[in-house]
Amino acid sequence: MKEIGIFGGTFDPPHYGHLLMANEVKAALSLDEIWFMPNSLPPHKQDEDHSSPAHRYEMLRLAISGEEGFKIEPIELERSGPSYTYDTIVLLKEKYPEHRFSFIIGADMIEYLPRWNRVEELLSLVRFIGVGRPGYSSEGEYGIAIVDVPQFDVSSTLIRQRLENGETTNFLLPEKITRYIKGKGLYGT
Repeated sequence: MKEIGIFGGTFDPPHYGHLLMANEVKAALSLDEIWFMPNSLPPHKQDEDHSSPAHRYEMLRLAISGEEGFKIEPIELERSGPSYTYDTIVLLKEKYPEHRFSFIIGADMIEYLPRWNRVEELLSLVRFIGVGRPGYSSEGEYGIAIVDVPQFDVSSTLIRQRLENGETTNFLLPEKITRYIKGKGLYGT
């Protein structure tokens, strides 16, 4: 049975914090693979502007290219409407019955977890792995396994703001993603 870590998010854009977290969780839990799962329309971010799913997929593809054990699972991009984790995990378990899934979330989502759609049922289908994040508590009511990773206080929001303001993003995200962003004129570049 393959042990798969699912790492969901908007990845708008993907950055070194995402890659560091995925690598640390994969190593700490001896997972076979990490599947990055970009979402189409996250229910908690419906009012925000995002780059298109196609751009986010391509940036993520660039970010993980050449990294063994890192893959993209586009299941949420292929569905219409809001992406609910419960529905996605049910589909993944049907599609890959020989895999066991863990769902990786940051501390910001641990605090938000009680408001997730069908969270009690979801907890019976998947193991949650929490990762600390500056400014958030990793304490929660669901007994989530916590993996300590080196803290790298970067966010996609910070990167988008810096790009829009013409500020540097060196050492925050891979150069090939910066080139893609500027080549496509994303985030006000």
